Amino acid sequence: MDISVLVKTFVAVFVLADALGNAPIFLVLTKGMEPEQRDNVVNRASIVATGVLLVFAFGGQSVLNYLEISMGSLRVAGGLLLLLIALQMLHGELDTPIVEQQRDVAITPMALPLLAGPGTLTTVMLLMSESPNAHLSVVVGIVSAMLVTWLIVRLANRIDHLLGAEGAVIITQLLGFLLAALAIEIGSAGIRELFLT
Repeated sequence: MDISVLVKTFVAVFVLADALGNAPIFLVLTKGMEPEQRDNVVNRASIVATGVLLVFAFGGQSVLNYLEISMGSLRVAGGLLLLLIALQMLHGELDTPIVEQQRDVAITPMALPLLAGPGTLTTVMLLMSESPNAHLSVVVGIVSAMLVTWLIVRLANRIDHLLGAEGAVIITQLLGFLLAALAIEIGSAGIRELFLT
């Protein structure tokens, strides 16, 4: 096991998954759910994100090549998806419990593209190709980073009861605005990659 590769992978995946930044968004997306349901969603999102990262680490580039999908296109798609969620947050469309709307946010947008976004997918593919003799270290780094991410997001549930109704509305609007900006940033990076390189 190559410890330096493991640490490099852990840091990269943990930073890109941005558990601290995404935790408030998770709280908004799971508003109205019982604590057990919310934990369930976080569990599934973490498992799916980890699975997708591992799949992309081993075969992502082959899949993208086979489907003729560039990373630029992946970034644009991820940006559009986040922008749609941000617009719903800004218009107050996420104020009613998502459970009642029969929507599952664990896969989209939690797992993809918030936890396992284009940047994270690209990074694990590069780390795997750069470390042909240390695949186990990359895998352990990915799993460890996602485990810590899962723990942080689960703990975020505890602050939910501290928010009043007004506080929740203000935070939802603010996060919707920031998420829209993030979506534009991701999408514009993809557009630049597609048309300016």
